[in-house]
Amino acid sequence: MSAAKNINITLKIWRQKNAKAKGQIETYKLDNVSTASSFLEMLDQLNEQLINEKKEPVAFDHDCREGICGMCSLYINGRAHGPDTGTTTCQLHMRKFNDGDTIYIEPWRSKAFPVVKDLVVDRSAFDRIQQAGGFVSVNTSGRTIDANAIPVPKHDADRAFEAAACIGCGACVATCKNGSAMLFVGAKVSQYALLPQGKVEATQRVLNMVRQMDEEGFGNCTNTGACEVECPKGISLENIARMNREYLKASLK
Repeated sequence: MSAAKNINITLKIWRQKNAKAKGQIETYKLDNVSTASSFLEMLDQLNEQLINEKKEPVAFDHDCREGICGMCSLYINGRAHGPDTGTTTCQLHMRKFNDGDTIYIEPWRSKAFPVVKDLVVDRSAFDRIQQAGGFVSVNTSGRTIDANAIPVPKHDADRAFEAAACIGCGACVATCKNGSAMLFVGAKVSQYALLPQGKVEATQRVLNMVRQMDEEGFGNCTNTGACEVECPKGISLENIARMNREYLKASLK
């Protein structure tokens, strides 16, 4: 890794006062940005500059800054989470950019993810899909069975863990030309469909989650594969196929 240096950049950022206001791209010059800083730290530096200039800081989502929560979702130079593959925005570092670069930063663009302010979008549609069936109803009080007492084939356990790695950031939706949420829903359905604990409610789970997905206004999958490419956790398209199989089986019962 090369030694850190400072660069000067131009930022083209989407600014929008609220969900009803008309937004626009605004331009900011930012000097002496350390290439060792993360993308979010660069935005913090910009906001410090704006506050010192008595201007409104740029609103953007963030939380853990460790690539786990998915809150940091931004569209950077036409790519979800920026130019690095398999990386969330908070894990993207400024060494991926060069001195004098112009960087375009936008919120997710999807009917189901309306803009709240600037770079912040409302992703509560994902929460409602989860609430529709992305859980296992087990009585955990009293005499419960230890999870390790139920044998699970390693192949199934590995696939379930891989599906559970989905952080719900919405990059799949933002990248898909149809605004489809099927990679997200497929991951959540697969997470439980592969395990014995999830089979009790399997039929209603997939029916309810797909119904809620449709009600939220997400588009349908046309197998372009962009979602898997831009997913920071590498969630596989196999989960969409598994969800379709689960949905077909549930519909025939």
